[in-house]
Order: sequence, then structure tokens, then C-alpha cells
Amino acid sequence: MIKNNIQTQDNKQQSLLFTPLRIKGVTLKNRIGVSPMVTWQAVDGIPNDFHIAHYGQFALGGVGLVMVESTAVEPRGRITPADTGIWNEEQVEPWRRITTLIKSLGSVPGIELAHAGRKASTSVLSYSSKSMATDCENGWSTIAPSAIPFGDGIDKVPKEATLDDIEVLQQAFVSAAVRAVSAGFEIIDLHFAHGYLISTFLSPISNQRTDRYGGSLKNRMRFGLETARRVREVIPKSMPLFVRISVTDYADNGWDVNDSVEFAKQLKAVGVDVIDCSSGGVVNDIMYSTLNPSDVQHKASAQIQSEAGIATTAVGKIVDPLKAEALLRDNSATLVLIGRALLNNPHWPYTAADLLATEHTFKYHVSYDYSIGWHGFYNWRKNMQNDN
Repeated sequence: MIKNNIQTQDNKQQSLLFTPLRIKGVTLKNRIGVSPMVTWQAVDGIPNDFHIAHYGQFALGGVGLVMVESTAVEPRGRITPADTGIWNEEQVEPWRRITTLIKSLGSVPGIELAHAGRKASTSVLSYSSKSMATDCENGWSTIAPSAIPFGDGIDKVPKEATLDDIEVLQQAFVSAAVRAVSAGFEIIDLHFAHGYLISTFLSPISNQRTDRYGGSLKNRMRFGLETARRVREVIPKSMPLFVRISVTDYADNGWDVNDSVEFAKQLKAVGVDVIDCSSGGVVNDIMYSTLNPSDVQHKASAQIQSEAGIATTAVGKIVDPLKAEALLRDNSATLVLIGRALLNNPHWPYTAADLLATEHTFKYHVSYDYSIGWHGFYNWRKNMQNDN
């Protein structure tokens, strides 16, 4: 069982949220991470000034980990034509500009490597209505474990992957991982969730194969386990490897939390360090608003951490610093990944620090320290005392 160690100082219980976390050779200054969120601002997969501003703001805001968005390992793996990519060398240097900035501001850069599978080739402008990319938007053919469309507007029938295709797809993840290392990323998160390529291999709803990649749970896990193992072999031994999974399909006869526990055990055995716990995305008619996915994900994170003996992340509507602290303190997770709260306030860690941190556990950026940091606080108190 993974247990979060609570340190003490001056006989007071310290915040776990602001306790550093070491994973292999990488140390996060705190346990606040940016959850990967697509932005659809790239051209030919290349990140630009938008991405520099977007990711720089989170690092300046004090997070320990800046995980950049779902980034395609090959062109047909993009969700939309405006996705970022890391399938060629031209994309490496623009990413290096971003990782250099993130590190200069005291955070660790991570990247989510992804392939959208049958949910690829959708329109940027109408993604909210889930329609396919038109010919003028350079739509393309898609691929999946079985020739079953997602539906709900994403109706293109994907090609059923051959064994040769599977080799090509796995090699795309491997090559992308090598480029990610070259680009300066220090953590890799493999995207095995949300009904994208590898998620559809895992679920019996979307995987109707009869070969060694389909049928039994062991066979359905094979693609993901092989991919994770191959990526682990080509990245530095000191580099943490995360895997994002959907802990449940929310559907009868689909992938469930018990499957996720078993998959986590197998992922740990091939060298994965952290399971990033999300959910859903395989079935097109799930009413998520009635299911409280955040609660499901947090409970699954706790179960996986306990039963599989591997560190997990909690993700989903974590907007209250005290909620984040509680998730860590009750061993529901080792790290929290935050999306909406950081979009609303990229300096969310400053708010959390006001509640939970001390001058020893949270450092403001030097440019802000005099105004709002501990240095500014002590000067303010000194001035108040002088006035009195």
C-alpha cells in the first residue's frame, strides 16, 4: 500500500499539498499538477506563442508539475487538425522553448502522449457537437481495434488495425517518447483513457477482436502493456512514467474499476510509476451529469493506490485547496492534477499557500515575493508595528 508520509515542523502537522514529491530522479516542489487540457491552437502540430503564454502562466503560478496537453504521436492520432504533435523533429525545438521556460520558473514539464484512434479527425469549430472534420479541414481516415464508430456525430468507421498497424502505432509512441526527452520534458504521461486509441483496446465494448489483442482481459491489456514497456525501455531510467486511464466505462459489460486495478498492477510490473485516474469516454450516450465522475475517480484512485501498490493522481473538479489536501491525507492519491481551477486562476497555488503553506514549504517567484510573498508579509508586519 502506498502511504503519504506526513512531515512535521515546529511540532505542527505540515501540509501534504506543499510537501515535495520525488518520483525516480525527478522532484516536484509540491503536489499540485496541471491536468493535461487540449487547446487546439497548433498549426501542423507545432506549439507557438499561445502555448508559451498558456503553460508559462501555470509555472509562474507555482505548480509543481506542468503537464502539457494531449499531444499526438502521429498525424492521424490528432483529435482535430489543430492538435499539438511530436511526431517529427520540426516539433521538438518549439516544445524545447516551452520546457526551458517551465523549468526556469521552478516547475517540472511533463507531456501527455496520445493517439485519438476512432475519435480522431474531428472539427475544431464544432467539436462540442462532435462532428467529423470536413475535407476542407483536411479530415483523414481513423484506426481502432475494431471497425466500430464512436457515434454521436463521430460516425466515421475506423479501420480495424492489423498486426502490422499495431507495430506501427506502438513505434509511434516510442519515437514520440524519444523526441519528448530531446525536447526537455522530464515526465511522460501515456494517454490510455477517454475512448482514444489504447482505451478502446482495453474496453470489451469497443474491442471485438478475436486475435491476441482481443477477447480476454489479458489480451485487451496487451497493446497498452507492450506500449508502456517499450516506452519505458527508451526513456532514461530516472524519468517518471505515468499512464492516464479511464477507471470505468460507466456501462454494463464494459471496463470497470476492478479491471483498472489489475491493469495498474501489470503497468507497475513493466515500469510505470504513477496511474493518472480519469474515467469514461468509450461509450457515446453516457449521462455523466448524473454519475458524479469526480467522486468515482477519486474513490478509484484510492482503491488503485491501495490494492495495486502504485502511486496515483486524483483529478476532477478539485477547486478547493482543503479538498486537495484531504485527498492526499487520506491516501486517495499521491498527487493532484487540476484543470478548471487553474484556468480560472493560474495562481491557484498562491491561494492554496495562504491556507496551507509556510515560508519553508512554498516560495513565491522572486518578482512577486516583495509584494505578496513571505518577504512582503514580514515587511508589512514590521511597518504595522512601527506605525503603532
